[in-house]
Amino acid sequence: MHASTETLSIREAPALAEVREMVMGCMQCGTCSASCPNAFAMDYTPRQLWRLLLLGQEQEVLGSKTIYLCSSCYTCTVRCPRGLPLTEAMHALKRLAWERLPQTRSRAAFYQAFVAHIRIYGRVQESALMARYFAKSRDPRLPLSFTAAGLRLLRKGKLHVPDASHKGMLKGVVDAAMPKEGRT
Repeated sequence: MHASTETLSIREAPALAEVREMVMGCMQCGTCSASCPNAFAMDYTPRQLWRLLLLGQEQEVLGSKTIYLCSSCYTCTVRCPRGLPLTEAMHALKRLAWERLPQTRSRAAFYQAFVAHIRIYGRVQESALMARYFAKSRDPRLPLSFTAAGLRLLRKGKLHVPDASHKGMLKGVVDAAMPKEGRT
Protein backbone atom coordinates (compact mmCIF):
# COMPACT_ATOMS: atom_id res chain seq x y z
CA MET A 1 0.00 0.00 0.00
CA HIS A 2 2.88 2.35 0.75
CA ALA A 3 4.31 1.98 -2.78
CA SER A 4 0.98 2.84 -4.45
CA THR A 5 0.68 6.00 -2.32
CA GLU A 6 4.21 6.98 -3.33
CA THR A 7 3.45 6.38 -7.02
CA LEU A 8 0.25 8.40 -6.74
CA SER A 9 1.95 11.41 -5.18
CA ILE A 10 4.69 11.35 -7.83
CA ARG A 11 2.26 11.45 -10.75
CA GLU A 12 -0.49 13.66 -9.35
CA ALA A 13 -0.64 17.35 -10.14
CA PRO A 14 0.66 19.80 -7.53
CA ALA A 15 -2.80 21.39 -7.16
CA LEU A 16 -4.41 18.06 -6.23
CA ALA A 17 -1.53 17.29 -3.86
CA GLU A 18 -2.22 20.62 -2.11
CA VAL A 19 -5.89 19.71 -1.63
CA ARG A 20 -4.95 16.26 -0.34
CA GLU A 21 -2.59 17.96 2.11
CA MET A 22 -5.47 20.15 3.37
CA VAL A 23 -7.51 17.09 4.34
CA MET A 24 -4.65 14.72 5.23
CA GLY A 25 -5.42 15.07 8.95
CA CYS A 26 -9.05 13.95 8.50
CA MET A 27 -9.89 11.29 11.08
CA GLN A 28 -13.21 10.42 9.38
CA CYS A 29 -15.31 11.50 12.38
CA GLY A 30 -18.18 12.65 10.13
CA THR A 31 -18.67 16.03 11.83
CA CYS A 32 -18.39 17.80 8.47
CA SER A 33 -21.11 15.62 6.95
CA ALA A 34 -23.37 15.89 9.98
CA SER A 35 -22.97 19.69 9.94
CA CYS A 36 -23.48 20.19 6.20
CA PRO A 37 -26.93 21.59 5.33
CA ASN A 38 -26.66 20.18 1.80
CA ALA A 39 -25.30 16.69 2.59
CA PHE A 40 -28.72 15.11 1.94
CA ALA A 41 -28.49 16.06 -1.77
CA MET A 42 -24.84 15.15 -2.34
CA ASP A 43 -23.72 12.00 -4.10
CA TYR A 44 -20.89 11.71 -1.55
CA THR A 45 -21.00 13.30 1.88
CA PRO A 46 -18.03 15.56 2.65
CA ARG A 47 -16.49 12.82 4.83
CA GLN A 48 -16.78 10.32 1.97
CA LEU A 49 -15.32 12.86 -0.47
CA TRP A 50 -12.26 13.43 1.74
CA ARG A 51 -11.74 9.67 2.00
CA LEU A 52 -11.96 9.24 -1.78
CA LEU A 53 -9.49 12.09 -2.19
CA LEU A 54 -7.05 10.50 0.26
CA LEU A 55 -7.39 7.18 -1.56
CA GLY A 56 -6.42 8.87 -4.84
CA GLN A 57 -9.81 8.58 -6.56
CA GLU A 58 -9.30 11.83 -8.51
CA GLN A 59 -11.86 11.20 -11.27
CA GLU A 60 -14.51 10.16 -8.76
CA VAL A 61 -13.90 13.25 -6.61
CA LEU A 62 -13.72 15.78 -9.44
CA GLY A 63 -16.73 14.25 -11.21
CA SER A 64 -18.84 14.40 -8.06
CA LYS A 65 -21.73 16.83 -7.76
CA THR A 66 -20.83 17.25 -4.07
CA ILE A 67 -18.28 19.97 -4.79
CA TYR A 68 -20.91 22.08 -6.55
CA LEU A 69 -23.51 21.59 -3.82
CA CYS A 70 -21.20 23.09 -1.20
CA SER A 71 -22.79 26.40 -0.24
CA SER A 72 -19.56 27.73 1.32
CA CYS A 73 -21.24 28.23 4.68
CA TYR A 74 -18.01 27.23 6.49
CA THR A 75 -19.95 25.13 9.02
CA CYS A 76 -17.74 22.10 8.30
CA THR A 77 -14.59 24.16 8.77
CA VAL A 78 -15.81 25.73 12.01
CA ARG A 79 -16.91 22.40 13.51
CA CYS A 80 -13.99 20.24 12.34
CA PRO A 81 -12.25 18.93 15.50
CA ARG A 82 -8.93 18.99 13.64
CA GLY A 83 -9.42 22.54 12.34
CA LEU A 84 -8.98 21.49 8.70
CA PRO A 85 -9.71 24.07 5.96
CA LEU A 86 -12.51 22.00 4.43
CA THR A 87 -14.35 24.83 2.67
CA GLU A 88 -11.12 25.96 1.03
CA ALA A 89 -10.54 22.36 -0.07
CA MET A 90 -13.99 22.35 -1.73
CA HIS A 91 -13.19 25.61 -3.51
CA ALA A 92 -9.92 24.14 -4.77
CA LEU A 93 -11.72 21.02 -6.01
CA LYS A 94 -14.22 23.19 -7.93
CA ARG A 95 -11.35 24.92 -9.69
CA LEU A 96 -9.64 21.61 -10.50
CA ALA A 97 -12.84 20.06 -11.83
CA TRP A 98 -13.36 23.05 -14.13
CA GLU A 99 -9.80 22.76 -15.46
CA ARG A 100 -9.61 18.98 -15.86
CA LEU A 101 -13.09 17.67 -16.60
CA PRO A 102 -14.98 19.43 -19.40
CA GLN A 103 -18.08 17.33 -18.63
CA THR A 104 -18.43 19.05 -15.23
CA ARG A 105 -18.59 22.50 -16.79
CA SER A 106 -22.39 22.39 -16.90
CA ARG A 107 -22.42 22.15 -13.10
CA ALA A 108 -19.79 24.86 -12.91
CA ALA A 109 -21.86 27.03 -15.27
CA PHE A 110 -24.81 26.85 -12.86
CA TYR A 111 -22.57 27.69 -9.90
CA GLN A 112 -21.05 30.66 -11.75
CA ALA A 113 -24.47 31.89 -12.89
CA PHE A 114 -25.76 31.63 -9.32
CA VAL A 115 -22.86 33.62 -7.85
CA ALA A 116 -23.08 36.27 -10.60
CA HIS A 117 -26.83 36.55 -10.05
CA ILE A 118 -26.47 36.99 -6.27
CA ARG A 119 -23.73 39.56 -6.84
CA ILE A 120 -25.92 41.62 -9.17
CA TYR A 121 -29.39 41.26 -7.66
CA GLY A 122 -28.65 40.47 -4.00
CA ARG A 123 -31.04 37.50 -4.06
CA VAL A 124 -32.09 34.58 -6.23
CA GLN A 125 -34.62 35.35 -8.93
CA GLU A 126 -35.31 31.97 -10.44
CA SER A 127 -36.32 32.93 -13.96
CA ALA A 128 -33.39 35.30 -14.48
CA LEU A 129 -30.98 32.83 -12.86
CA MET A 130 -32.05 30.02 -15.16
CA ALA A 131 -31.84 32.27 -18.22
CA ARG A 132 -28.26 33.17 -17.24
CA TYR A 133 -27.44 29.49 -16.63
CA PHE A 134 -28.84 28.42 -20.00
CA ALA A 135 -26.83 31.14 -21.74
CA LYS A 136 -23.63 30.15 -19.91
CA SER A 137 -24.06 26.44 -20.61
CA ARG A 138 -24.37 27.03 -24.38
CA ASP A 139 -26.37 23.83 -24.76
CA PRO A 140 -29.58 24.44 -26.72
CA ARG A 141 -31.13 21.21 -25.37
CA LEU A 142 -30.65 22.12 -21.71
CA PRO A 143 -33.68 24.45 -21.38
CA LEU A 144 -35.91 21.70 -22.78
CA SER A 145 -34.94 19.38 -19.93
CA PHE A 146 -36.30 21.96 -17.46
CA THR A 147 -39.57 22.64 -19.30
CA ALA A 148 -41.77 20.37 -17.17
CA ALA A 149 -40.41 21.72 -13.88
CA GLY A 150 -40.70 25.30 -15.15
CA LEU A 151 -44.34 24.83 -16.14
CA ARG A 152 -45.18 23.31 -12.73
CA LEU A 153 -43.52 26.24 -10.94
CA LEU A 154 -45.30 28.72 -13.18
CA ARG A 155 -48.71 27.11 -12.55
CA LYS A 156 -48.12 27.27 -8.79
CA GLY A 157 -47.06 30.93 -8.94
CA LYS A 158 -43.51 30.18 -7.83
CA LEU A 159 -41.75 32.01 -10.68
CA HIS A 160 -41.51 35.73 -10.27
CA VAL A 161 -40.62 38.58 -12.57
CA PRO A 162 -37.09 39.82 -11.84
CA ASP A 163 -37.04 42.60 -9.26
CA ALA A 164 -34.18 45.10 -8.91
CA SER A 165 -35.12 46.31 -5.41
CA HIS A 166 -32.17 44.42 -3.83
CA LYS A 167 -29.74 45.20 -6.65
CA GLY A 168 -26.12 45.41 -5.51
CA MET A 169 -26.99 44.58 -1.91
CA LEU A 170 -24.59 41.63 -1.62
CA LYS A 171 -21.98 42.77 -4.14
CA GLY A 172 -19.42 43.58 -1.43
CA VAL A 173 -19.89 40.22 0.29
CA VAL A 174 -19.53 38.25 -2.94
CA ASP A 175 -16.54 40.32 -4.05
CA ALA A 176 -14.84 39.67 -0.71
CA ALA A 177 -15.48 35.92 -0.98
CA MET A 178 -14.22 35.47 -4.54
CA PRO A 179 -10.48 35.74 -3.72
CA LYS A 180 -10.95 32.89 -1.24
CA GLU A 181 -12.08 30.74 -4.14
CA GLY A 182 -9.13 31.81 -6.23
CA ARG A 183 -11.20 34.06 -8.50
CA THR A 184 -11.01 37.74 -9.18
